[in-house]
Amino acid sequence: MKSPIVILHTDNPEPAHAILHRQHGDLEIHCCASYEGLPNLVEKTQAEVIFSARFNGTPTFPRQALIDASSVKWISVGGSGVDHLIPWNPEIQTITNAAGVAADMMAQYALGGMLHFSLGLPGFQAAQARREWVSGKVEPIDGKSVLIIGLGKTGQAVAARCKAMDMHTIGVRAHPKATPNVDRVCGMDDLPNLWGQADFIVTCVPLLDSTRGIVGPDAFAIMKDTAVIVDVSRGGVIDEGSLIDALDQDRIKGAALDVFMAEPLPSDHKLWGLDNVIITPHCSSVYDGWDLKSVEMFSENLMRYRKGEDLTNIVNPKRGY
Repeated sequence: MKSPIVILHTDNPEPAHAILHRQHGDLEIHCCASYEGLPNLVEKTQAEVIFSARFNGTPTFPRQALIDASSVKWISVGGSGVDHLIPWNPEIQTITNAAGVAADMMAQYALGGMLHFSLGLPGFQAAQARREWVSGKVEPIDGKSVLIIGLGKTGQAVAARCKAMDMHTIGVRAHPKATPNVDRVCGMDDLPNLWGQADFIVTCVPLLDSTRGIVGPDAFAIMKDTAVIVDVSRGGVIDEGSLIDALDQDRIKGAALDVFMAEPLPSDHKLWGLDNVIITPHCSSVYDGWDLKSVEMFSENLMRYRKGEDLTNIVNPKRGY
């Protein structure tokens, strides 16, 4: 059985090391809790396997230290997104991710965003702040149509919860095929015909050349003025300028946004001032223990690696998932 040198690159190294040690106590395991310290540690240890969580954002992530290191054969990403590593040569390095580790939580976030607007909570909150008792009504979510862009593990988890709420589900994926809890599966080329059919739109795709700006001015021009969009993908999938125009002009009902082009979102960004927007700090996948669950997935995959078996969750660099 292989005995690779391993680096755990995470801001929670002690419990992560304890999890890995239980199954791989015979291995040489090093921990790194900063971006700055990773390049030297890779060079010093000549590690073959690296588990890496993007715990301090993308701009300063030490990509070159991983991709250019001749010793590194496998990088296990602690989350699902790998856009911070693209491009890489799959003949030299294998990249896996932890897709699914937060799918259920992200689906709950998406459903919460939809319910927030269907129940009219922004208006009730504004009345509460004025200490004013207003007449109002709530709107049922059942029977409404939801367009789910991306039917990976998160998109499928969203679909399952939407079907539990008796919603009509339309899903879009690069290679259409029958998918559980999705009433109709379409290809990306079908999107122009779908924007106007959706009461809710949930984006769950990785950021790729093919998905960058996919929700843009043409899409907003077709959407219902009662549409709500929920973004749990990556900043850049939605064209922010077009989104702001649509929200500012009430051409859509609202948006629940967890990801942005610039993170942290600058304090002077126009989105902060829009009352038909929910802004959360890229946390739809963050729950107590998610990072350790990701390490557990890595530990199981590491056993496969050591035995020479096929790894799970291998990412194709051309597809980004």
